Amino acid sequence: MPRCRVSLSTMIFLVILQGAAVVLFWGWYAQLSPCNSAPSNDKVHVLLLSSWRSGSSFLGQVFSQHPSVFYLMEPGWHVWTRLQRPGARVLRMAVRDLFRSIFQCDFSAMEVYLPVQHNVSNLFMWSHSRALCSPPVCPLTPRNELSNQTVCSQTCDAIGLRVVEEACATYSHVVLKEVRFFELESLYPLLQDPSLDLRIIHLVRDPRAVMRSREQSARAFMNDDAILLEQKNMPAAEVQYQVIQEICRSHVRINERAILKPPPFLKGRYKMVRYEDVARNPLEEINNMYEFVGLKMTKQLGEWIYRVTHGKGKGSKKEAFKITSRNAADVSQAWRSVLPYNKVKRIQEVCKGAMSLLGYRTVNSEKEQKRLDIDLLVPQEPYQFSWLPAKTEHPSNS
Repeated sequence: MPRCRVSLSTMIFLVILQGAAVVLFWGWYAQLSPCNSAPSNDKVHVLLLSSWRSGSSFLGQVFSQHPSVFYLMEPGWHVWTRLQRPGARVLRMAVRDLFRSIFQCDFSAMEVYLPVQHNVSNLFMWSHSRALCSPPVCPLTPRNELSNQTVCSQTCDAIGLRVVEEACATYSHVVLKEVRFFELESLYPLLQDPSLDLRIIHLVRDPRAVMRSREQSARAFMNDDAILLEQKNMPAAEVQYQVIQEICRSHVRINERAILKPPPFLKGRYKMVRYEDVARNPLEEINNMYEFVGLKMTKQLGEWIYRVTHGKGKGSKKEAFKITSRNAADVSQAWRSVLPYNKVKRIQEVCKGAMSLLGYRTVNSEKEQKRLDIDLLVPQEPYQFSWLPAKTEHPSNS
């Protein structure tokens, strides 16, 4: 049998060629493979998790106006409105999967819930996102300036969502605000996804103040209430108490899961914030939240936060989502002068456990309710309700 001889130089050339082919192949595969989930741009993904009328629209603006943030308000609204399923438990996975796509700046999943011919303006409360009022979506607002929702809604819009994806990809932080998650377990796949760096800020509010605020915009929440209560038939007067009870239970479930024997992948990813603490010390609390997710306070944002939390307004009864200049501390206590004591007593009964856990004192009489010199907010130990990432040494003040 004839034997082939290969010179040493030829062998070296073939080895180099083979190595180059392997490198090229893996480079090509890494670009095309859907399994390539390692984040390449160090994006931080933030979920502002709250319930209706808890100050979450304001908190959303605190993040939306930041020049490093791409923000969307309540994408889950599209799922609840479009699918019309019996209850929240049935819809939670669809909401979760939609969030996964948006966090990755993939808006193809959103198109299922929009009209066939859709624009940016079809997104729920789209003008509340400064990123959708800024280039490349709209030339109206430079990224380093604060946006005006009214002017944006009158001036900006774009056909399709491709430009939204392009905009999303250029920001270091993607922040989504949502009131339609009622436990943490459905979010576990997102927390374990190696392509996501997910942080959860859990905003809670005194349920008595939530009830007072909900009554001002009751009609806006009828469909959401029906889904939350699994479409159960009950007297109209009882609905509001059942809703507030479910909200309180969800806060307990979320907080206890995050604090009592949490899974390892949740460590450093959860921070609970009380609306009342933000109202009393807005700059300090918001700066702590920025630090938690890796953002820095700017002078312009600090001045804006001070203005909108130290105004004279009391808030609009008609505009459920409008951010106006008001005295936040006064607003947080308004329920004590307005809400009848019989309602306060019932709320305290259905939310007793949550109020104790979250640090809200009960009142035992109408006289005690109206005495504003009595502080109903229990000071919290720095370690009790939040974790900060290991690299951060400052204690949380939540």
